[in-house]
Amino acid sequence: MDIRTKRVYAAPSGDDGYRVLVDRLWPRGVRKADAELDLWLRDVAPSPALRTWWDHDPAHLAEFAARYDAELDHNPAVDELRRVAHDHPRVTLLYGARDPHVNHAQVLADYLAG
Repeated sequence: MDIRTKRVYAAPSGDDGYRVLVDRLWPRGVRKADAELDLWLRDVAPSPALRTWWDHDPAHLAEFAARYDAELDHNPAVDELRRVAHDHPRVTLLYGARDPHVNHAQVLADYLAG
């Protein structure tokens, strides 16, 4: 399974493979036509309560990852994402956060790999 992460604001690339937006909310300032998405899987994003609690604070990343993993364990959208990853040689998870290391898409990619 080749799963990568990329900021949705970065230009699409032929190297991206199947592009999946994994944010619950549509990213500000991005036109749907410009995003070149194959799928918007908003239900795989963290719950609104978890996202609010975390607030992208790097100091809480480990606790956020544990809580998000627990949500993913019971989230049917994960099965859909696994099917997509099985059907496509490369999947790029797109996210809107600014930090390439402190974001839920990276936690999700690690979850799928593990």
